[in-house]
Amino acid sequence: MERADASDLLAFLAVARERSFTRAAARLAISQPTLSQTVQGLEERLGVRLLNRTTRSVTPTQAGERLLQKIGPKFDEMDAELGALSELREKPAGTIRITATEYAAQAILMPAMAKIAPLYPDIKVEVMIDVGLTNIVAAQYDAGIRPGELVAKDMIAVRVGPDLRMAVVGSPSYFASRVRPRTPQDLTQHNCVNLHLPTRGGRLYAWEFERNGRDVNVRVDGQLVFNSSGALLHAALQGLGLAYLTEGQVQPYLSSGELIRVLGDWCPPFSGYHLYYPSRRQPSPAFTLLVDALRYRGRASRG
Repeated sequence: MERADASDLLAFLAVARERSFTRAAARLAISQPTLSQTVQGLEERLGVRLLNRTTRSVTPTQAGERLLQKIGPKFDEMDAELGALSELREKPAGTIRITATEYAAQAILMPAMAKIAPLYPDIKVEVMIDVGLTNIVAAQYDAGIRPGELVAKDMIAVRVGPDLRMAVVGSPSYFASRVRPRTPQDLTQHNCVNLHLPTRGGRLYAWEFERNGRDVNVRVDGQLVFNSSGALLHAALQGLGLAYLTEGQVQPYLSSGELIRVLGDWCPPFSGYHLYYPSRRQPSPAFTLLVDALRYRGRASRG
C-alpha cells in the first residue's frame, strides 16, 4: 500500500465515521476542501464511489461501508500499538544501584519502593548495605543514602528523612547486675557491642556524644564486633552488651521494655538521611521518580 493510499484511507475513515466533511476536517486539522479532494482522489484511484454526498448528509455507499468495516478495525489496532510503544518509551524503567546503611534501607527505601514498585514494574533497585562511606563514583553506584553531615559538598543531596538521634541501649537483663552509665566515660566499664567500619582501615567506630557544646568521643570495648546494625540490635536484645544505634531503630523495643536507654541527654539530634549523587549525573526518569518518592516533605524532628 502506497503512503498516499494510507493517508487517503484515514481521511475516508474520518468522514465515514463522522458522517460529515466538516467534523472530519476539524478532527484531522485540515481544511474541508482539502479533505473533499483527498476522498475524491481515493475514489478515482479505486474506481468506485465510497460516499453518498447530499447537502444534508454524508453516508457510506455499499462499497464504502464494506471498506469501513474491513479496514477500520485494522487502523484502530495500529493506532493502539503505536500508542503502546509510545507509552513504553515514556514509562520509567531501568536499574538503579544505591548504597545505604541497613536502617536507611529499611526505614527510608523500603516504604518508598512499596509505593512505586507495583506501579512501575520495569524499575529495579539494587541496594547494597554498607556502614562505611562508599565512594559512589568509583563503585559505580547511582546514589547513596547517609546522614546529611557525612555527604561530600560536591554532591547533590536531597533530604529523605527527619533529623536523627543516636541511643545507647541495653536489655533489662544486662542492667540487672550492672550500674547504668551516667557519663560517656562510664562506658569504658561496660561490655559494649562494637561496629566495624571497613572504610576506616578496619577501625572500630568511636561512639560520639555532645552536651552543652562539649563533644566527647569514646572508644568502647566489648566481646562482640559486627559490621551490621541489625546484629548490634539483636546482641543488645539478648543481653550481650550495650549498643549504639539510631533512635528510630530501637524505639519499638524501648516502648515494649525490651531495651533500656541510657545517656539520652548526651545524644542531641543531627542531620537526617539524605540521598546524594554526583552533580554531573543526568537523572533518568526512573531515578527522578525514585527521588521524588523518597523526598522528605515533613518538618524535621527535633527530639
